[in-house]
Amino acid sequence: MTQIHSPETVNSNTKFVAADTQRILAGKLFDTYQLQFLPSQTIIVSKSTGIILNVESTNPSDLDPSQMSSGNTIDLRHLTILPGFVDTHVHFFLHSYGETSWDDQTTKESLVERTIRATVHARKTLMSGFTTVRDLGTEGAEDADISLRKCLSGPNPLIPGPRYFCANRAIVCTGSYGPKSSLHMNLEGLEGITGAEVADGVDECIRATRRQIGAGADWIKIYADYRFRSRMNGLSPRFAGMPLPTFNELELGGMINTAHSLGIKVAAHASNTNTIVKLLELGVDSIEHGSTLTPHPDSLMRLLSTTPNTIWVPTLAVSYYQVQFTEGKDPRANQAWQSVSEMFQRALAIGMDNIACGGDTGAFPHGENSLEMKLMVRLGADWKKVLKWATLGGWECIRPMGWEVVNATAGSHDMPLGDNDHRFGCIKPGWAADLVGVEGDFEKDFEGTVDNVQFVMKAGRIYKLDGKELV
Repeated sequence: MTQIHSPETVNSNTKFVAADTQRILAGKLFDTYQLQFLPSQTIIVSKSTGIILNVESTNPSDLDPSQMSSGNTIDLRHLTILPGFVDTHVHFFLHSYGETSWDDQTTKESLVERTIRATVHARKTLMSGFTTVRDLGTEGAEDADISLRKCLSGPNPLIPGPRYFCANRAIVCTGSYGPKSSLHMNLEGLEGITGAEVADGVDECIRATRRQIGAGADWIKIYADYRFRSRMNGLSPRFAGMPLPTFNELELGGMINTAHSLGIKVAAHASNTNTIVKLLELGVDSIEHGSTLTPHPDSLMRLLSTTPNTIWVPTLAVSYYQVQFTEGKDPRANQAWQSVSEMFQRALAIGMDNIACGGDTGAFPHGENSLEMKLMVRLGADWKKVLKWATLGGWECIRPMGWEVVNATAGSHDMPLGDNDHRFGCIKPGWAADLVGVEGDFEKDFEGTVDNVQFVMKAGRIYKLDGKELV
């Protein structure tokens, strides 16, 4: 069993008040910049600020038995410590399509039920080692993510869950998204529910972007292409499943430029090659999915890999699960998985590194977020790089626009830091004390080790110890 003790000093040069610090003894520590495992490290955490104060080598001879007898030292020398994992594409207000279809969730489950489910999903996500997520749309649950973020935040959150960055309602154009009525073909939405906010024309697109940012969105999510002709499915399934552009270049530019002018990044659901190229030219911040095979897939991947300020989130897991849900009998699901698998392998072949882990979690069960990492490794990715993409890559994707400038200015006025102001994804002084401890050997058993989460800390607070939830 893990032993918890109390240090009076960290080293000979630095003293901390014991009541405010936590000393964590790590068997190995993963350096997300160097992709190395550092043996025998000590991490000093401020419990009041949730920040890492110091990281240093552990010298067994310096472990005074009298200091190890009680208090605030956590002995995790049997574990590998990593930064908390980051899922950059979740939907907390959805649950697995294997349980209930998207249409039924959005039209038959009340906002109260969906919100209560979201709190359960937040807890499961944190306990599986994911200390930060980006929620890319409430899918008809209106503005509930803004209030959920409040409940998850602060030194004493109302409910346990990860750092929560949200994209509010997301933006679609008329006719493209669901749910769709089977009686009133021209009706937008069903039962008063639309899965995202509808906007057409440059003025409406700009207005929707401003409104969502004003409501509190951390990100803007655009459905830049979609299965627009879905009603053709019975007659022409190939055309029905084809991703078609939803917004023209002026509309896309209006949303991206408006969001950027207000310091907010933009994520785009996109699979169509021409759409992705246009989004890259317009400076979009992340491409979600991007899975359709093209006549020149290598050219697309090279373009994306040489646009480092745009992060690719391939969402392998959702495509994989769609095949499982249909037991391999749906040609469209099979093709989607084949396409995204091949695109990812092409990205690996050219050394693409501007990648983050995000599974579209919610379409499949929350708490199984690590599936994205597992699939990356199965498809040939270096497992150390996958750990980087799931930690530091998450920060590089989610980090607020102009973070350094804003925090330098705020720091000069001694302004406090909020939950979403902290850096995460790396274990070093000044970064968030978001830590996960796993038992096992990544090199011998990546999948078993990444799921064997024994310790979870978020913002300096312990939520899981010895594999047991503490809250």
